[in-house]
Amino acid sequence: MMIAHRELNLRHLEAVAAAARLGSISSASHTMNLSQPALTQAVAKVEAQLGHVLFDRQPSGVTSTEAGRLITARIERALAYVARGGQSVRRGARLPPLPHIERRITFGQLRALIAVDQAGSFALASKRIGLSEPALHRASRDLEQLLGVPLLVRQGRTVQPTTAAAVLLRFARLAQSELEAGFDELEALRSEGAGRVTVGTMPLARAILLPQALARFARAYPMASVNVVEGPYVELLARLREGEMDLLIGAMRDPPPVKDIAQEPLFIDDPVIVGRAGHPLLSKPGFAFSRLLDFPWVIAATGAPVRHRWEEMFTEHGLEPPRLRIECGSVLVVRGLMLEDDWLTLMSRDQFLFERRAGLLGEVAGAGLSLRRQIGLTVRDDWRPTQLQTAFTDTFRTVCAEWTSGKAMEREPFRYA
Repeated sequence: MMIAHRELNLRHLEAVAAAARLGSISSASHTMNLSQPALTQAVAKVEAQLGHVLFDRQPSGVTSTEAGRLITARIERALAYVARGGQSVRRGARLPPLPHIERRITFGQLRALIAVDQAGSFALASKRIGLSEPALHRASRDLEQLLGVPLLVRQGRTVQPTTAAAVLLRFARLAQSELEAGFDELEALRSEGAGRVTVGTMPLARAILLPQALARFARAYPMASVNVVEGPYVELLARLREGEMDLLIGAMRDPPPVKDIAQEPLFIDDPVIVGRAGHPLLSKPGFAFSRLLDFPWVIAATGAPVRHRWEEMFTEHGLEPPRLRIECGSVLVVRGLMLEDDWLTLMSRDQFLFERRAGLLGEVAGAGLSLRRQIGLTVRDDWRPTQLQTAFTDTFRTVCAEWTSGKAMEREPFRYA
């Protein structure tokens, strides 16, 4: 059973965490400055919302059940994110920290901020989440007064987050992600293997390896749901860091672009030069490297890793990279373009596997060892995966290991004349 975030009360969730940590309702009530009946009622409400008994009650105190242990860990992480977000905003405005700020911020306030940020207006946010505009305005205003900084500013017909709001939004979404992971873990107690995994993927991984991993994982965990998200690296990385995705699969960056991620290399990919079947260079094995200047190229725009490697490929041979008439990072568009004329591009062998088997595209030449890139997993450095998410990453690791062991069967690298 999944509960809506609007039903959550951070104060009640903290009551659960305090009772679990202290092993006593009375001690928890003292710590949180609540009466014992009030704290007991708060715990009971959370249990009713989640549909799980979280504590075994004994005269000597309370002991967490399995459900209680799972959700308590997530609650504590979520509250820590809320506290970090609130204190970061205060620190950025040179304001003193507020003690127990996570007790002052409500989930309704965070939910309102997230909704307005996503919608770009109070009116649209109101329609999307089912709260009145006055309620959204009031929640946002109360949060601004609490933190002592403006969070939303009007720009024309839209409402935009301030720099302070952007900081808070990231931690709010991470807190939301932690609670959702906790709900998934509780659902798995009822239905083994239930839960969700959200995967961001780059072009290479989604060609062969990810489909293999998805098929294998779906057979092993029929109750699980996997959401695959495609997009540019920068966009996927932002969603990963905000907790909207669990892991990112694709080419790794060296050095990492931010400090709060962890990268795990799984295999080395060797890009090759690709052209249509019947390309003039395919009929001339051992051609001089300079012949690559005689044909049009399609490569991603400046800033993309493949563009940088493509330029290095020419400069290492003492040549100026040719002028690009078309810049494109879409593998689908690039494939279609090459089928129309004698265009060349750089691809992993798996990215055009099906076209090669169908006799539509061919490997013109190797690109050289310097263009090798590491492919792997990228996650948040403080990510705590659910059992299901761990199972998915293990499945992907296994598929990659099997793929790597089969690389010895590939053809010998092309050698230029």
